[in-house]
Amino acid sequence: MKKLTQTLLSLMALVLLVTLAACSKTSAPKDTWTQAQKTKTITIGFDDTFVPMGFKDKDGKTKGFDVDLANAVFKEYGIKVKWKPITWSLKEQELKEGNIDLIWNGYSKTAAREKLVRFSDVYMEGGDVLLTKKSSGITTIDQLKNKKVGVQSGSSQYQEFNDDPKKLKDFVFGQTITQYSTFQQGLLDVQNGRIDALLVDSVYTNYYLKQANQTDDFNSIPAKLEDTPTAVGARKSDKVLIEKVNAGIKKLVANGEFAKISKQWFDKDVYPTK
Repeated sequence: MKKLTQTLLSLMALVLLVTLAACSKTSAPKDTWTQAQKTKTITIGFDDTFVPMGFKDKDGKTKGFDVDLANAVFKEYGIKVKWKPITWSLKEQELKEGNIDLIWNGYSKTAAREKLVRFSDVYMEGGDVLLTKKSSGITTIDQLKNKKVGVQSGSSQYQEFNDDPKKLKDFVFGQTITQYSTFQQGLLDVQNGRIDALLVDSVYTNYYLKQANQTDDFNSIPAKLEDTPTAVGARKSDKVLIEKVNAGIKKLVANGEFAKISKQWFDKDVYPTK
């Protein structure tokens, strides 16, 4: 009897330890802003290949438009940003589990994502294009009938492809789309003829091709899907944090710093005009 009791107590202790470990793994601060004020740090998750929004250069330095913008916003509050590379398709899960405090990396505001996160005000408009190899002769969406198309997994473009099938999904090869971990992987498959087109964000694409001197090698076709503006994502509970982000961006717009940062990356001010 004593042995049985000891065994039961051991099992109960094990269950308790597993439960506590699971809770600690998925716990997230209830008020990230208060914590950030105390620690003077905040962690932002980003795809470190997403040129020009947030990426690591050849020397391993974190750079980009969103990097400069976020750093400038939190500098106003005396808070340092810790940039954490994440798998983009798992970004909302990383946020939920408390591994990051914000998603700030060309993050498109969509109806589906609004169910998962609290968004900041929009600070940049968006638009999608289909990238095809110049030599393919494909210059219109109609020419993509029964052709193979690719997209980055976890992107707003993947979501739009499925949400509005009549515009593209219904007539491409297999009524499906090939998913890639990064834009570069998809672009390489376009170049090598493994897919016929890549569905991507226009700002990202234009910058990348310009820097790589490959603008003349590709056709850029307006995708005619839903335009998705860019905003910052936080946990639903972080109302104060998002209010501080909004206020910080507005201050940078008012004092001209936003335009200065924008022109360094895009040669123009990308802040939305009413």
